Amino acid sequence: MKILVTGATGYIGKRLIPLLINDGHQVVCAVRDRWRADKNYAEDEYIEVVEADFLKPETLDNIPTDIDAAYYLIHSMSNSSKDFKSLEERCAKNFKSCLENTTVKQVIYLSGITNDDKLSKHLKSRKNVEEHLKSESYALTIFKAGIIVGSGSSSFEIIRDLVEKLPFMIAPKWLNTKTQPIAVRDVLSFLHRGLGREELYNRTYDVFGPEIMTYKQMLLDFAKVRGLKRYILTVPVMTPKLSSYWLYFVTSTSYKLATALVDSMGIQIIGKASNINEVLDIEPITYKQAVSLAFEKIEQNSIVSSWKDSMVSSGRLRNNLHKYINVPKYGCFKDYKERPVSNTQKTIDKIWSIGGTNGWYYGTVLWRIRGYLDKLVGGIGLRRGRTSPTNLDAGDALDFWRVIFADKSQQKLLLYAEMRLPGEAWLEFKIEDNRLKQTATFRPRGIWGRLYWYAVLPFHSFIFNGMINRLVNV
Repeated sequence: MKILVTGATGYIGKRLIPLLINDGHQVVCAVRDRWRADKNYAEDEYIEVVEADFLKPETLDNIPTDIDAAYYLIHSMSNSSKDFKSLEERCAKNFKSCLENTTVKQVIYLSGITNDDKLSKHLKSRKNVEEHLKSESYALTIFKAGIIVGSGSSSFEIIRDLVEKLPFMIAPKWLNTKTQPIAVRDVLSFLHRGLGREELYNRTYDVFGPEIMTYKQMLLDFAKVRGLKRYILTVPVMTPKLSSYWLYFVTSTSYKLATALVDSMGIQIIGKASNINEVLDIEPITYKQAVSLAFEKIEQNSIVSSWKDSMVSSGRLRNNLHKYINVPKYGCFKDYKERPVSNTQKTIDKIWSIGGTNGWYYGTVLWRIRGYLDKLVGGIGLRRGRTSPTNLDAGDALDFWRVIFADKSQQKLLLYAEMRLPGEAWLEFKIEDNRLKQTATFRPRGIWGRLYWYAVLPFHSFIFNGMINRLVNV
């Protein structure tokens, strides 16, 4: 089968594609920015990458018409626009219009469980999208999931931050809200095994784990899996805004995503029973099993995808990474350092391991202070870390940077700053003629941008010197 996967660079999409390839399917990956597509996609004969933005109908001509099935995995959980509902509606309508001109027989949509009488704005939007995807030209299969638990998922990482950082929590009352978490492996099984099953055509199914739990129970069970003793006191006095700030400052989430999560976490998410488990022969695992499996992936450094690499975690960028690959030359301040390299491979390995738990090799305390300051002014800080300790690809999040270009064969890494700045900043590492060239570029915005550069200039002097010295000292 020839299968279209939208959201191909997202958390679910990147995990689903290998399953489809292993079955021998031809996969068409629809991405808004080709630069963000996994470089391995370009090397796989079973994968075709097309650039398509479902908010821009003129780009949808790139989608082949001879497809057999499609996955709709487009969501905007933390879209900064107040009008995200209309944006999601437009995406769905444009997708439907495009797909009705193809040979597609089945569309599979991953939505959210919406059984409560009171729904958050995002869950209402998900439900609205379901209606706009329905068509007489193709069959629609909808799987509706609640909290997804797996290595790199936003819910998993937020719970991990809370549990591992806070021995005692004074938490908002929505921690007593009931939900039915499901392991990411089970979500993928439903999406994967539901493909081509005619008995599922034009049907909707809730998919969920075997336990009904409160968020408080999820935190405490997470702690048990990690061998930690934690105490939680829930209080009724936290407003949604205070709850959002609580999540924002303690976890790696952005404030916009924290606000969206708080809006949804007050809603009970309990699935409706059906025969879908028997039909697809899936027995969802427990929450504790899901957490344990997630940590196995983390310990093996085999996290396939992470919400942190999604643009929803971005402080500044949204799409079109290639626009930032040409570092400006004029109207900029630069800090340029150059050193001879004695062992190219070891220096490259160090560069590709920079950030995250490895740190920035020099002035670690100052880097952390810069992260705290960024967090205080509404930025993303250093808490995103990195998905892999040794691998980097275009589009990956790296602390408060975004990877714009990463190619070991060309011995070049280019980062773009996503922290709050009165301007734009790039950091480039490049090896030429056995010399490491390290360039920090800053394009100021107005007088405040210039004042900022001169204010941090004394720190750059020894931080960047120290960093490049450590990189070449092997």
